[in-house]
Amino acid sequence: MEKRQDIVLGLLFAGLGITAAWMATEYSGASGTYPMVLGLILALLGGAVTVKAVRSGKTEARALIDAPAQMIIAAVIATIYVALVVPLGFYTASFLLMLALPMALGFRQLVYALIVALVFMVLIYL
Repeated sequence: MEKRQDIVLGLLFAGLGITAAWMATEYSGASGTYPMVLGLILALLGGAVTVKAVRSGKTEARALIDAPAQMIIAAVIATIYVALVVPLGFYTASFLLMLALPMALGFRQLVYALIVALVFMVLIYL
């Protein structure tokens, strides 16, 4: 059932976010701020999915994955990204991820992809 899937998934992400934020409180100094904020954002988004699912009247079943080929492509690119973080560094590997993933999934406007990747990297750096 769609409603039950969304409720379970929303609660799962909310719990994961709360756990990540809680674990980040044990980091020394300001090093825990970034993971704590990401955990809280994940918890809020998971909560939003749960609330939306509870309010929704839809109960029909749906496919778990609409585009399995794109999911596999994204998983392969994510694996390559993790492997490249150490040799290339976080910023370079992340910039390449922000370019490669949209292109691999069908986005063909390189200028926009470059702008988004640059803005993303500036925000991460700040």
